[in-house]
Parts: sequence; structure tokens; C-alpha cells
Amino acid sequence: MTDSKQLKLVVVNALGTPEGADQQTQIQSERARALRIGLLEAGYNNLAVLPPSPYLAEQLAQLQPDVIIVDAASDAALREVVAATANARRPIVCFTEDGDKERIRAAIEAGVSAYVVAGLSAEGVTAVLDVALARFQVDERMRTELSETKLKLAERKVIERAKGLLMERHRCTEDEAYRKLRRLAMDKNLKLSEIAQRMLDVADLLI
Repeated sequence: MTDSKQLKLVVVNALGTPEGADQQTQIQSERARALRIGLLEAGYNNLAVLPPSPYLAEQLAQLQPDVIIVDAASDAALREVVAATANARRPIVCFTEDGDKERIRAAIEAGVSAYVVAGLSAEGVTAVLDVALARFQVDERMRTELSETKLKLAERKVIERAKGLLMERHRCTEDEAYRKLRRLAMDKNLKLSEIAQRMLDVADLLI
């Protein structure tokens, strides 16, 4: 099992307080600073910090982090992270002081693996990251299984349509149509669903 302290982390939040920032922005910036310090104190030294930006997806692709951490008080940061990981999913951990149930539900639905309302402590961060990784792995496995099930169902429908076409054209039984289809697949060194789809494509061209 990989030592969690060796995880490559990316923290997405503001890097500093803009000059003339209002009180809310100053508080958010201080939270972001405390988050980074807390991670370092907990022993996570393999750490990169990025501001939310339109280039976030490219930066994450270069860094290839194990976990992305975001201060959920920053709506912009959370939006950018979710958008940046849409096609390259990774565990996302949000730390926040906001316990609003609707906001938590929306974050989880968007793909957040862990949503921590109590804030960050050096003692608890390892457990939070371990849980986020475990949940992400379970979610990815379920996502893969669902995708494979959908693919198999789609392939089965294609094969059934091709069998029906053969039965109609050759006046044969379902078993005979299946054997013809399987023989063609073997002759062409293709999957059954692939030869079935080719047959349907040709049939559509002839209509």
C-alpha cells in the first residue's frame, strides 16, 4: 500500500490577498494559507499550489496529482476544479466551514470525494485523504462496471438486429443466423458485435 504521505497533492485556492480586498476575501485568503500550512505540518511535502484559472486542466495534466484539494469557500476554485477534471477524473477533497446541505449535495454530485466541514487539522488530514482515495476508487470501479454493462447491452442489441436481418434475408432460424454471424466474425477476425455492426451498416446503404 502506498504511504499516504508520499501522495502528490495539488491545492487549488487563492495564492494571496489582492490589494484592497474586502474582509470576506481576506478571510478566505487566510483560510487558504492555513490549509497549505496544515498540509505541510501534517507531513505532505509533495505539494503544489495553483490558483483557479482557465489553464487549470493543462496544469493538472502536467502535474498528474494523486489528490486535488480545494477550499470550498471559493466557488470559483471549486467550479474550476470540477471543470478541469471532467475528462481526467481524480479524487477531490473540499475543506470548508460551510455546512449547508444543498451545497454539500451539489459538491458530491459534481464529483467531490470528500467534503470536510470541520476544517483542517494536522491530525485528521491523513484519514480524510485516505477516505477520499478509497471512495474515489469505489466510485471509479462502479463507473467502469456501469459503462461495461451499457456497452454489453448495446452490443447485444446490435447482434440481435443483425440476426434478424439474416433471418429475413436467408429465411433461416435464429440459431442458423447466429452461426452464420459467428462464422463471419471468425473469418474476418472480428468481434461478433463488430461484424454485426458492419452488416447493419451495409444494409443501411442498400436501402
